[in-house]
Amino acid sequence: MNKPQSVVAAGHALTAEAAAEILADGGNAFDAAIAGVCMSFVAEAVFASPGGGGFLMARAAGQRDARLFDFFVETPLKHRSADEVSFFPIQADFGPATQEFHIGLGSSATPGMAQGLFAMHEAYARLPMTRLVEPAIRAARQGLPLSDFQAYLFTVIAPILKESAEAQAIFAPGGKLLKAGDTFRNEGLAETLAWLAEDGAQLFVDGDIGQAIAAQSRDLGGHLTLDDLKRYEVRLRDPLFWRFGSASVALNPPPSAGGALIAYGLSYLEAHAERGSIIDAHALGTAMIASNQVRKSHGEQLGVRLARGQLMQEIAAAVAATSTAPRAYRGTTHISVIDADGNTAGVSLSNGEGNGFIVGDHGFMLNNMLGEEDVVDGAPGEWREGARMSSMMAPTIILEADGTVMALGTGGSNRIRTAILQVAVNLLAHRMDVDAAVLAPRLHVERCGTVSFEPGFSEEEEAALRSLGQEAKAWPERNLFFGGVHVARWHEGRGGEGAGDPRRQGGAIVV
Repeated sequence: MNKPQSVVAAGHALTAEAAAEILADGGNAFDAAIAGVCMSFVAEAVFASPGGGGFLMARAAGQRDARLFDFFVETPLKHRSADEVSFFPIQADFGPATQEFHIGLGSSATPGMAQGLFAMHEAYARLPMTRLVEPAIRAARQGLPLSDFQAYLFTVIAPILKESAEAQAIFAPGGKLLKAGDTFRNEGLAETLAWLAEDGAQLFVDGDIGQAIAAQSRDLGGHLTLDDLKRYEVRLRDPLFWRFGSASVALNPPPSAGGALIAYGLSYLEAHAERGSIIDAHALGTAMIASNQVRKSHGEQLGVRLARGQLMQEIAAAVAATSTAPRAYRGTTHISVIDADGNTAGVSLSNGEGNGFIVGDHGFMLNNMLGEEDVVDGAPGEWREGARMSSMMAPTIILEADGTVMALGTGGSNRIRTAILQVAVNLLAHRMDVDAAVLAPRLHVERCGTVSFEPGFSEEEEAALRSLGQEAKAWPERNLFFGGVHVARWHEGRGGEGAGDPRRQGGAIVV
């Protein structure tokens, strides 16, 4: 019998290739995930940065239980007075619509990325960190052709990438944004990654880069101080476990919101199926409406019952637990890896869109997570001090009764939960292969009542979807609006398979 394969799926071909290189060199899934994360700083610079944060859902081979590493950002310990803070709006241009983001040093929350990488490494990794950063360092120094998707993202957030001379030097040399096919190079980031691998996470706490972060914040109008960086800790959490049929689903627990809302949707749909109805587009839409309602109520309506009569106290309580945390939902990418032994890693990352200013000569921006429009259901710039922020990111691991394990996750702001819900249903209820599950048309229902959907639904399904909301929006083609779900699936006897979502130019590799 041939040795089972390893599999990786990610948001950029080079991110997947970096992880695959490490797998081929004897690394495990966690080594590969770390290498993929570091490459994402280079190849997916709009979404990921050493100045942001994220989550790892980890399952060691042979174990049923998973662990959640929370290294997401935290609000600063103290508000600086408004007249001292650099915090201002820019318009992101999506073509058909624009959206206001806030940037400046005052938009940055305390990053946890460096500490998260080393917490992952200490707990699970096999190879030295100096080896794991090599693919990213090589790409950053030699340069890489800018992909169509990343070039498009550059145009969307052009005001951020051109805000400072240091940012322009990397993303828009000579004042002109790099275009698809142009060589993108970031030698400052290469040096930072090499330095980080040698010195460890302390470099970003009170080492030279931590000192540079604090000094920049002090001098250019930020809230962050060395006390914020020193206080930060990676938090290990028990996942929110939920059953769907015979499968066990490990989800991101509070204070993040995505996992609880996915669990609620799965329960709603399972009850729908128990009543003898198939889980079709209309059922998915009604599940999204129900999830929006329980989210809006923050769990106060504990009388919401499924048809089988069960009180959804556990999920409603989980949703309630996410309601008071400051929210940061944008700018996300994801990496899924399962190695030949069955070790499983799902990592979701975010830097928001970046604050517009490069830290020293280190080749990266801090996040702009405090620039969300709805950080605390108030005006931008208002937030509770010293709090771990809530994210919609939901790296997910699914274990089926026959030993099949899956890792999946996505970017997509508040569409993360609905994208993962739909792909999970495609995999578990409709028994699709991973490519079909990812390619299948998606829908999303906003709290305002707008029902958006991609082409590919039948006429009857489209009619049913239009009846669900106050407004219907039929998209002409698959779109990044509906997320970018990257899936790895593995079975000891059948090997691995993966799918990177074409909506975000994702890729998958079997090693």
